[in-house]
Amino acid sequence: MYPWIKALHLLAVVTWFAALFYLPRLFVYHAQARDRGDAQAIDYFKVMERKLYRAIMTPSMIAVVVFGGWLLYMIPGFLNQGWLHVKLLLVVALIGYHHMCLVYMKRFMTGTCTKSERFFRVFNEAPTIALVLILILAVVKPF
Repeated sequence: MYPWIKALHLLAVVTWFAALFYLPRLFVYHAQARDRGDAQAIDYFKVMERKLYRAIMTPSMIAVVVFGGWLLYMIPGFLNQGWLHVKLLLVVALIGYHHMCLVYMKRFMTGTCTKSERFFRVFNEAPTIALVLILILAVVKPF
């Protein structure tokens, strides 16, 4: 059973990260359209952002947590490893990032988001840094 749960966990991780990379990129384009006053593009971005967040990003985040928790339950003593504590802390930070995406998405929906295109370009890098660190921790297990 363990290989199946691990495979489902990894599938959910890949899907979640794809969304974590893409939604902030949509915010970059949304901010550009806002600054140009392109109402038609703004409407498209609102729909794309909402569908991505609700249909892909949130379900995959939930699946990551459920299958990851199941894996932790299946391996006694796994939580005693230091690298895993740091990895789990990064996952918690990503969940916070996920929810910050919701905050920005809601602000774009109401027309109250004033963050710049440049801000969202930098904001978009956080999941990349987290992914690199998580992969190193999970594969190398440095401590």
